[in-house]
Amino acid sequence: MKTEALPLEALEQAIQAAKETLVNLTHHCDHGSQYTSIAYNEKLADYGIKPSTGRVGDSYDNALAEAINGLYKAELIYSHPWASLTEVEFATLNWVHWWNNHRLHEALGYRTPSEIITSYNQTRVSELTSV
Repeated sequence: MKTEALPLEALEQAIQAAKETLVNLTHHCDHGSQYTSIAYNEKLADYGIKPSTGRVGDSYDNALAEAINGLYKAELIYSHPWASLTEVEFATLNWVHWWNNHRLHEALGYRTPSEIITSYNQTRVSELTSV
């Protein structure tokens, strides 16, 4: 797989996993060429996703993503010898699942991201149905 194809494939997988929760979604990324490509932005537009990139040179826009990437590398990538790319891909899928569904995040009140999303969606449903 070419490097520029990987972000597009990841975006397509995320869109399929999100299903109907794409309403009012904003996709934030850096100014990398793969994220500003015509194909990538067309895919965002196809699903009504608003693209957003930070200001060039503003490190705070990318700080959270870089922190997570650092944890991913420290906790998974650099801690194992890898026999193949496929092994890394499967381990990455498992790590992301653990990160989103089992790891407690201090900034989220010691809850998981999936708990926060579920709570948010339940609140939105009750707000919309009470109107």
